[in-house]
Amino acid sequence: MRLTKNLPYEWLVGLRYTRAGKRSGRNSFISFISMISMACIALGVAALIIVLSVMNGFQKEVRDRMLSVLSHIEVFDATGSMSNWQQVAVDALQNKAVLGSAPYVAAQAMMTRDEVVHGVIVRGVLPDQEPKVSDVASQIKQGSFSDLKRGEFNVVLGSELARSMHAGIGDKVTLLAPQGQVTPAGVIPRLKQFTVVGIFEAGHYEFDSSLAFIQLEDAEVMFRQSAPSGLRLRIKDMLAAPQVSYELSQSLQPGLYIRDWSQQNSNWFAAVKTEKRMMFIILTLIIAVAAFNLVSTLVMTVTDKQADIAILRTLGATPGSIMKIFMIQGALVGVIGSFVGVLLGVIVALNIDVIVPFIEHTLQVQFLPKSIYVISELPSDLIWSDVWTIGIVAVVLAFLATLYPSWAASRVKPAEALRYE
Repeated sequence: MRLTKNLPYEWLVGLRYTRAGKRSGRNSFISFISMISMACIALGVAALIIVLSVMNGFQKEVRDRMLSVLSHIEVFDATGSMSNWQQVAVDALQNKAVLGSAPYVAAQAMMTRDEVVHGVIVRGVLPDQEPKVSDVASQIKQGSFSDLKRGEFNVVLGSELARSMHAGIGDKVTLLAPQGQVTPAGVIPRLKQFTVVGIFEAGHYEFDSSLAFIQLEDAEVMFRQSAPSGLRLRIKDMLAAPQVSYELSQSLQPGLYIRDWSQQNSNWFAAVKTEKRMMFIILTLIIAVAAFNLVSTLVMTVTDKQADIAILRTLGATPGSIMKIFMIQGALVGVIGSFVGVLLGVIVALNIDVIVPFIEHTLQVQFLPKSIYVISELPSDLIWSDVWTIGIVAVVLAFLATLYPSWAASRVKPAEALRYE
């Protein structure tokens, strides 16, 4: 109570107007409208936090699945082959951010089996070194990744690719290389039969449907390369890949090209970033609509309190003080609504893995069926910078909504307001 008494009278009156009046049904109605505005702001803020957290979760899930197959950084030569890859690997590992390296051969080919033809991306790897830079070995669903042995011409297929080729463990598939053989009869495509020894599932359709792994030396023979295409690197923090790439470009020998995972998938990440930005704008408009409901609430309050305003003016209150009273009332509604919305949104975003299954079990529905979607559970990744941004935007919008009604209250003339009182 002592703290309340020490507040300036503008705060005391503003806080009093925010509470429901006991003597007037109209005051109670105005207070009810204020509560509705507060609830709308809270729901808008909570919805925006939840939606952005789910979008961040999907982005993180897809990114992690992509990087389970892709490398964080690739180092390659413009000629298409890197004969000194061992020395480059030693130099790259001098950077403390680099955890592992592995050579690779990358090529495109056609794969056939019976009457089925499919374009594939072939990656030649060393099975004992590939786990240093990717998780493919741990994603094997059938067979064994270690069966990729030199000279045996074995292949590991993505799950969707194996399904479309109707190929299982032990079946034969034929690879057609784009480099043909020139003969007196013309150019004959180079082809080689491979045995399927493994099937992996990364959980990303693009890779599961088009990627095939073969042994490194077999790939060099198949695609007529004298050395690997380059090196694949894994680093401690995948988000630091651009910075590490720059450091490697300064420390490694000249003439090498370096690209990180964000450059390899720049279109996809740009699309996700644009989608997230547009979703933020759309849901912010919902908060804006809720915030500007305060305009009607404050206009009604100003109309109802004209006599009070006139009395305050005759007692010496300045127009600025009157304006401050109603700005405090509206801003208080916005702050409380934003705080409740942030609290609700954070709680739901952090517990969405519990809330969504409960709703699915209660309603007997499944939002992401396993038969249709690769990701069957709704992911969530709460980013606190998004939370603070949303809260601040909501408070600012609520504050802006108070300006005109507060200004109108400060323009009330005491004599006219008290004429019929």
